[in-house]
Amino acid sequence: LTEVYSSSPALGRYFRSAQVISFSNESSSVIYQLVFSVPPSTEGFMENTMNPNFIRNILRQNIYDED
Repeated sequence: LTEVYSSSPALGRYFRSAQVISFSNESSSVIYQLVFSVPPSTEGFMENTMNPNFIRNILRQNIYDED
């Protein structure tokens, strides 16, 4: 995750760290925390760039690109 987000043209300059919070072998699931350092509030920044769907799609696109 660190490489994906730190190299992202859209989020790389804001990304600070990724940490695994919980991992389950039974369900093959991982809960992680992403830390970003965002600039002072600018119109639409949090609603668009820091939108959870946008952040998730950065990871999804990286997975698709590797296939």
